[in-house]
Amino acid sequence: MTRDILKLAWPVFVGQLAVMLNGVIDTVMAGRLSTVDVAAVGLGASVYISVYIGLMGVLLALSPIVAQHYGAQRFEQIGLETRQAVWLALLLMVPGCAALAASDLWLALSEPPPEVAAVARTYLWAAAAGLPAALLFRVFHALSNAVSRPKAVMAINLAGVALKVPLNALFMHGWQHGDATIVPALGGAGCGVASAIVAWLSVLLALAALRAEPLYRKLGLVGGRWLVRPDFARLRGLLALGVPIGATYLVEVTSFTFMALFLARLGATTAASHQIAANLAALAYMVPLALATATSVLVAQSLGAARPAEARARAWAGIRVALGCAAAIALAMFASRERLAALYTTDATLVAAAAPLLALVAAFHLFDAAQAMCSFILRAYRITTLPMLVYVVSLWGVGLGGGWWLAFEAGAAGHAWAPQVAGARGFWIASGASLAIAAAALATILARVWRADGAVQAGGASDRKLSR
Repeated sequence: MTRDILKLAWPVFVGQLAVMLNGVIDTVMAGRLSTVDVAAVGLGASVYISVYIGLMGVLLALSPIVAQHYGAQRFEQIGLETRQAVWLALLLMVPGCAALAASDLWLALSEPPPEVAAVARTYLWAAAAGLPAALLFRVFHALSNAVSRPKAVMAINLAGVALKVPLNALFMHGWQHGDATIVPALGGAGCGVASAIVAWLSVLLALAALRAEPLYRKLGLVGGRWLVRPDFARLRGLLALGVPIGATYLVEVTSFTFMALFLARLGATTAASHQIAANLAALAYMVPLALATATSVLVAQSLGAARPAEARARAWAGIRVALGCAAAIALAMFASRERLAALYTTDATLVAAAAPLLALVAAFHLFDAAQAMCSFILRAYRITTLPMLVYVVSLWGVGLGGGWWLAFEAGAAGHAWAPQVAGARGFWIASGASLAIAAAALATILARVWRADGAVQAGGASDRKLSR
């Protein structure tokens, strides 16, 4: 079981790591310009991720649906569902682009300094241009993982990260030829332009991969009338499963987005230190995310093949591996927190502000891994609404609400320990607690699913004995 999970997880991890490295590259290259550029890129990226992740989560409904069809060898159904997911991506890009283009509304929430707002505004306009491509590529991503073909996604993501550095350099610093300006220097906003270009190139490479992989021809995804008319019954099925997934992602990401927006009021150094901590937390999350993705796919395939005992065994194997890896990562992160902060910036003040946050991120990561595994396994069983409610209560209520109180209100209440949790530290402490609550609640739901599943199997076995 463990070998199957690792075989599927490692290309998923490499591909996801490549995507996350784009964010690391943006933060590091912006850090070489100024603290203002780091803060602007962090602010712009937080808004973009909030919009993109929520919409992308809806498209992820394709993965458990396709994985179950793949386990049951219903290949024609996979092609039909994938075509409808493309229609869904085209529909979702309309509100997504509109939300990103309304940059002034987002900036009004955080009230950043004018110089930070100017860079972030241009970043968001560029992000809006790249969003349609990012959503279309996510359909290919969900399909490839569900049919155990993640290497194509990995290769495309690696190509994207290879292009990110030169494209960033071009648009951040500009291109002068004599007295003529070929490409204007956009500073930190150039990161958003580079990301949009990479997204569209990724879609072109995905189309090429569809023609190169024999399995996709078997699924009917190559040739013929690829983009058929919308099938509203299938679209409703995707939405019924996908909207709670998208809402879950939206709750998760907006927790970080509003942390960034609130902390921007405390100045560029606080905002930048939070951006470093958030970036490293997201980078570490790639390990449990890859393992959770692989485990979810294999569990769904077993369920589609009507092998529930195998599905449960694969789930337990994934949980054991993920928690072991999370413990090792947390320990390494805590021990090297100052060195890790120094990799992001040469500003000693910023390093001193970020290092204590990375100690909290180490504990945060353990709970993050646990909740991810439970959530993705439940997704394989097509259970998404109840987990969404868990996230709303824990992440928004405990994480964001509790973080605001610790960061801004505890000092006014006169608590002696208030200085230890002021600012960004309060938000990270509350966020860790919220993930612990979410992990416990999701584990309880999963245990009930397995008990109900076991009762059904036992009842079926009894019926077969009586019929003999």
